[in-house]
Amino acid sequence: MSKPTWQEIAKVAQNHRDDTIRRVEPPIPEIPGPHLLPLDRTDVPKYLLPTEEIVITQTAPEDLVASLASGRYTSTAVTIAFLRRAGLAQALANCITELLPERAIARAKFLDEYLSKHGKPIGPLHGLPISVKEHLGMKGLGLNAGFVSWWDHKREDDALVLKILWSAGCVFYARTTQPQTLMHLETSNNLYGVTVNPFNTQLTSGGSSGGEGALIALRGSCLGLGTDIGGSIRSPSANCGLYGLRPSSYRIPCGGMSATMGGQEQIVPVLGPLSTSLDGVKLFMKTVINGKPWLHEPSLVPIPWRDQESYLKKASGNKLKVGVIWHDGVVKPHPPVLRALQEVVDKLKDMSSVEIVEWKPYKHDEAWTIISNLYFCDGGQEEIEAIEASGEPWRPLSKFILKENPIVKKLTVEEIWRWTMKREGYKTEYAKVWNDTATGTSGAGELEGMVDVILCPVGPGAAPPLDCARYWGYTTQWNLLDYPALVFPVTKVDSTKDVVEQDYRPMNEKDEYNHQLWKSGPEKYKGAPVSLQLVGRRYEDEKVRRVTLSVYRYPVANGVR
Repeated sequence: MSKPTWQEIAKVAQNHRDDTIRRVEPPIPEIPGPHLLPLDRTDVPKYLLPTEEIVITQTAPEDLVASLASGRYTSTAVTIAFLRRAGLAQALANCITELLPERAIARAKFLDEYLSKHGKPIGPLHGLPISVKEHLGMKGLGLNAGFVSWWDHKREDDALVLKILWSAGCVFYARTTQPQTLMHLETSNNLYGVTVNPFNTQLTSGGSSGGEGALIALRGSCLGLGTDIGGSIRSPSANCGLYGLRPSSYRIPCGGMSATMGGQEQIVPVLGPLSTSLDGVKLFMKTVINGKPWLHEPSLVPIPWRDQESYLKKASGNKLKVGVIWHDGVVKPHPPVLRALQEVVDKLKDMSSVEIVEWKPYKHDEAWTIISNLYFCDGGQEEIEAIEASGEPWRPLSKFILKENPIVKKLTVEEIWRWTMKREGYKTEYAKVWNDTATGTSGAGELEGMVDVILCPVGPGAAPPLDCARYWGYTTQWNLLDYPALVFPVTKVDSTKDVVEQDYRPMNEKDEYNHQLWKSGPEKYKGAPVSLQLVGRRYEDEKVRRVTLSVYRYPVANGVR
């Protein structure tokens, strides 16, 4: 028999996905043809689903688990609602690789019976549907990681993080798209095509967890799992107006994840949540960490979730000190991002408990040079082989990051050591920059009055047009330093406020490219969410979440959702 073409494999993949959607009961409503749909598709499901399903799917995860635990909603009803809305999300944004209707409904019925019999939930996530990025392994299911040649790969067991969430009572019902190579800030591959932004389908949903971003933006999920090695949780969270956390490394288990370059430790990937609410982020983190994953994955640090007042007071002191990065000195953000920063800073200045300081970026261009050398120590050979094994074409951003990136080359062992030392040296230098923000020391010799968190852009603009997400610096900076970073929505692009800076002179080629994206047509970004991120020092994940909560207490103008 002849080897199937990449097109034939892609057709099998799409037919499988479509079949899983057709098996949802009751059947998912038909939507109008794409030419009849608006650019902003986020409200379309509200016109096609019953009121109860709309209410369920638009409930925040922390409220949903409370309603499930009390018996107000059955797990079966909630699971059906999310399966149906996820099916609609696929038709609207192309974000699903497969739904899991039979196993999800069986799980939901079991949970309902458990609650009826025992009078209590099985765990803190009892009945909560959770969506999962495809390359996180599920027993017996495909694991292609965006490569056509990997279509027939399967996992023999569930990833550890999924086992913990399952033990806590969740329901897995949807798997979502990711890009070819997993190394895009967009989501496109040759198995399923392009995942678009539900707020404006001319723009990207982000990547590499862009399927999760689009699905959650359409409320086909309220809590999902993504991964991040260069911005892959934060980019889709920002582009789709969600909350997303890039945790410190070795807190959340990554075992069971499919990707090239397995075993590399130069730039460590992390796994984390995307959610419709800030409390959804906490719910995920606290649940997984309370499962003591370090007992099973020894590389993880045995740090419990610390949300007690004693820790938080010690961490933040009496007055919150926020450093602000307006731009990183390499690529200046577009006007909507600068406006969002200004709005947040102005509100914070009105709070007597907050002090704002200007943060001068420290060699952020050098950080990119270091991290991009360490991303592909094999010269990208594993990615190249995985793409070319099927004969599938190169996606534009795969070509950009691997073939058009002058830094990518195969490194010798000695060169890897040298770049790793540069990484460690840069971390030390940046720590000193942060320490130098202290105003004094305590009697115990501890630094006091330091900046607590950094407020900064997530990217150099709102969600870019398709195939244009070329600048990673606002996210990779924190991957290199291994700092936790939490994205939150602020506003939307407003063409009346966000005007082109006509006399701006770009600083370099990257800045010129980004400037032209905006200058060539601000109207292209109509309706796009604008988000920011708060960054803390390593293993201050809880502090970053708590500060985000404090920052987000004020009413945001033109809120995304």
